[in-house]
Amino acid sequence: MGTAAGPAFDTEALRRGIEGHSAADLLSLYADDAELRVVDHNTQPSHPMVKHGRDEIAGMLNDVYSRDMTHKLERCVVQGDQVAFTESCQYPDGVKVLASSMVSLRDGKIVEHTLLQAWDE
Repeated sequence: MGTAAGPAFDTEALRRGIEGHSAADLLSLYADDAELRVVDHNTQPSHPMVKHGRDEIAGMLNDVYSRDMTHKLERCVVQGDQVAFTESCQYPDGVKVLASSMVSLRDGKIVEHTLLQAWDE
């Protein structure tokens, strides 16, 4: 007897969410109790920015998607309940951002997301 597979993660929905022009599509991929941890030049590993729950994550994503910039999903790998992806972004003045994410899923929704990002200075 086999085991029942949980809901599959929709990588095309991830692409649409990242490359879209609002945070709503991307936010729909997160579980209500999700946690997002961001590590970058300003929020280093010993003191990352941590957002708890969809409401806090929505605040951050709404800020990001209110900016005049492009986002592109570069690569995405799904293995079981783990997803890894890279995203490139660019502001109109040419400043680039590269982000790498590792995600844990529950029932096809993101429950833990660790984001490492770097940008041109």
